[in-house]
Amino acid sequence: MALITSVLVRGINNLSDARYCAGMGADGLIFTLDPNLPGAVTPATVKELAGWVAGVRLLGEFDALPLAEVEALAAECGVQELLLRRAPTRPVPGPVLLGLPLVPLLTGQLPDSLAAQFAPLLPEGLAAVVEVPARELTTAEQARLKAVGTHLPLWLSGITPDNVRPLLEAVCPAGIILDGGYEIKPGLRDFDTMEAIFEQLEEEY
Repeated sequence: MALITSVLVRGINNLSDARYCAGMGADGLIFTLDPNLPGAVTPATVKELAGWVAGVRLLGEFDALPLAEVEALAAECGVQELLLRRAPTRPVPGPVLLGLPLVPLLTGQLPDSLAAQFAPLLPEGLAAVVEVPARELTTAEQARLKAVGTHLPLWLSGITPDNVRPLLEAVCPAGIILDGGYEIKPGLRDFDTMEAIFEQLEEEY
């Protein structure tokens, strides 16, 4: 399915999500690999689920785990990219999506020169991930996020069926990040919310 923007899905922990998202045209699946994070999955689970899908990027999400352990887990699981919730303290190989707090970004406390600032630590590329709030962003806030996106690729999470189109039109992000879920029982999963978002992302919409 052709989509109007790039889509990643985080929190993948079951085969239903992995196959559904890949089939709907998601570009990548994000596995929570940091054992200190809620919903973390094991390398065995990642390998099993990855074996059922093709044509999607595999990413690993981490928080405060030491970088040596991050790199070891990423290599064991075969993920090609990292989503880090905290800025690294030394160079990290491979492309990195870095989680940034919304308020400092909107108020200018985080400069537009972040890409240059992190270039020595992330030599293979940096993209930012920002979680939008449940409330509607003001016109000024949308403009600020759009401006940030001119300096480095910007991915938006916190996406719902109601905000997906307005955010895409106002912010023009590099892509969006959706949240996976849990199966009701093996093989049974409620995809109503995710389906509503994908429907709005279909190219002919």
